Amino acid sequence: MAKPGFENLLFRTPRILWHIIFWTVYILFFGIVYGSFDERYGMHIMIQLIDALVQMPAVYITLYVLMPKLLYKQKYGAFFLYIALVVIVFATLLWFEYVFIEHPVFWPNDSFQSPLINVGKILKMTSGIYPVLFIAVVIKWFKYWYQEQKKNQQLVEDKLEAELKFLKSQIHPHFLFNTLNNLYALTLKQSKDAPEVVLKLSDLLNYMLYECNADKVPLSKEIALVRDYIELEKIRYGSRLNVNMTVNNENGDESVSPLLILPFVENAFKHGASEEIEDSWISIDLSLKHRGLTLKVENSKSNHDESEDRFSYKEGIGLKNVKRRLEILYPESHELNIHESSDSFLVVLKLNF
Repeated sequence: MAKPGFENLLFRTPRILWHIIFWTVYILFFGIVYGSFDERYGMHIMIQLIDALVQMPAVYITLYVLMPKLLYKQKYGAFFLYIALVVIVFATLLWFEYVFIEHPVFWPNDSFQSPLINVGKILKMTSGIYPVLFIAVVIKWFKYWYQEQKKNQQLVEDKLEAELKFLKSQIHPHFLFNTLNNLYALTLKQSKDAPEVVLKLSDLLNYMLYECNADKVPLSKEIALVRDYIELEKIRYGSRLNVNMTVNNENGDESVSPLLILPFVENAFKHGASEEIEDSWISIDLSLKHRGLTLKVENSKSNHDESEDRFSYKEGIGLKNVKRRLEILYPESHELNIHESSDSFLVVLKLNF
C-alpha cells in the first residue's frame, strides 16, 4: 500500500501544476538531447516548445476523451484505432507547422522543396507525437489504476467492517434474554442476588455497547467481562455446575479485538450445563506467553444423542460466528481446534500478536 505522504503528493497537488511540470520536463529533456548534436540548445528548446502546441491537443484529446470513453470501458480495439487516427492527424499538423513556421524561422537560408502533402514526411513526423502520447497515457493509466485499487480496497474494508459489526451484534442476544429472565425470577422471589445481577448486567451492557466499538481493547477488560459473565451464569445454574477459570499472564496487558473470548465461554455454558449431565463442569484456561495467547475452554458433554450434540456444538451460530471473525481479524495469526472425547468438548484457540 502506498504511504500517506505519497498519496498527499499525488492527489493533493493541483493538477495544473503537474501538467506544467510534465511539459516543462518533456520540452527541456528533448531540447537538451537534440541540442547536444549541434550545441544550439536554445534553438532546440524553442522548437520543442513550438511542437508542444501541436502535441498538447493530441495528448488531452487522448487523456480526457478517448481514455474515459474507450480504454476505461475496456474497448481496446476502438481505443487503439482512434489513437492511430490521432497520431496521423496531429503528425500532419506537425508537418504543416514545420513547413510554415519552423523552417522559415530557424533555417531561412536552407532551400526547401517538398509537396505540402508528403506522406513520407508525415509518417516521419509521427515520431513527434506518439512518444509524448505514450508517456502521458502510461502516467494517466497508472493514476487511474491506483485510484481503482484504492477504491476496491476501501470497498473490501467497508464490507468487512459491516460484516464484523453484524457478527458482533449476534454474539450475545440470547445471553441477555436469559439473564433478564433470571433477574425477573429473582425479583419475584425478592432474592438478595437480584441487585448483584443488575450491577453485573449493567457493567456487561456498558462494555458491549460502548467500549466494544474500538478495534482493540485491553485483554484485562475481556477477562473481566468473562469473569462477570461466569458470575451471572453461576447465579443461573447454582450448585449443579462447577466452573473453574485460570489466567496465566506473562506478557502484560496485550490488546485484542473485543468480544473474542466470550463466545467460546458462552458456547461452553450452552452445551456444558445440561440438566441431563449429573456433574456439569466447565474449565477455562487462558495463558499469555511469548507474545501469544492460548485459550482452552473445555466443558462436559451430554450423551443423550451424541451425533446431534456434536453437530449443535461445532456448527452452532456462536462458533461459526467467531470463526469468521478470526478469519477477518487474524487471517494469518490464529489457530482454532475443536477436540471431542467421550465426555467433553475442548476448544483450543492460539493467537499470535
